[in-house]
Amino acid sequence: MTDKRKARAVYDDEGMNYLQTIPRKVVVVYIPLAIFMFVLLFPFYFMGVVSFKSHAELLNYRGLQAFWIYEPTMEHIKHLLFETEYPRWLWNTMLVTVSSTFLSIFCAVCAAYAIERLRFKGSKYVGMSIFLAYLVPPSILFIPLAVMVFKLGVFDSNWALILTYPTILIPFCTWLLMGYFRSIPYELEECALVDGANRFQILTKIVLPLAVPGLISAGIFAFTLSWNEFIYALTFISSAENKTVPVAMITELITFDQYNWGGLMAGALIGSLPVAILYSFFVEHYVSSMTGAVKE
Repeated sequence: MTDKRKARAVYDDEGMNYLQTIPRKVVVVYIPLAIFMFVLLFPFYFMGVVSFKSHAELLNYRGLQAFWIYEPTMEHIKHLLFETEYPRWLWNTMLVTVSSTFLSIFCAVCAAYAIERLRFKGSKYVGMSIFLAYLVPPSILFIPLAVMVFKLGVFDSNWALILTYPTILIPFCTWLLMGYFRSIPYELEECALVDGANRFQILTKIVLPLAVPGLISAGIFAFTLSWNEFIYALTFISSAENKTVPVAMITELITFDQYNWGGLMAGALIGSLPVAILYSFFVEHYVSSMTGAVKE
């Protein structure tokens, strides 16, 4: 037994020292990381290049000229921001996304806390059924939801999306928060109950402050999915001024067979910035929520 432990210790030391030399670091770490970053960032680079190219340069595909700018211009961005309704589309997208995200997180917090912390009979089956609802494709749900939207009289308005997006956001956010709430020690709640705190006070003053990384993770998921959603936005919105960016980019900036690639790429690049900024600010909390929660 001692020999096996010694052999294992030697093996672990060799494993830890494997990346000490620079050539091994380059081959094992830096080259794969560089390839990964190139594949990940190249679409954004190409969108930026096309956004600042003139029409003449867009038609020039000789050599590597398609991947570089020789005569940068702002005409595409100027046309997009001042000659189209893109600022209105961006505002609609932000309003719908923020509203549906907060509504979904509120409902998910209440549902996840009730399922995981109140310990009622059948709570596990309720949690599983909520997660199974997330697996239902939106392409099936939008038909009955369209009937409800028409009956409520909110068709072709932001309310149509604010009220329907939670149907695809709440199930996953609830399932995610259930796992995070489960990791919070029950002893904290029991001590608060002994001291006379009620369930609402426990939720707002103990559970939620400890679950901030989980809330941020669920919020990022809901924000990203709402921002990029296409089927509901295409079905429930018909007027050009009420459309969101993903739908308006295709239905309004493409006329017949004419593709304004400069404007399309500029709109896609500007539309992707809010999500990128959101991830950059909260990436640490997002990673911590994925790797673990509160330890006893």
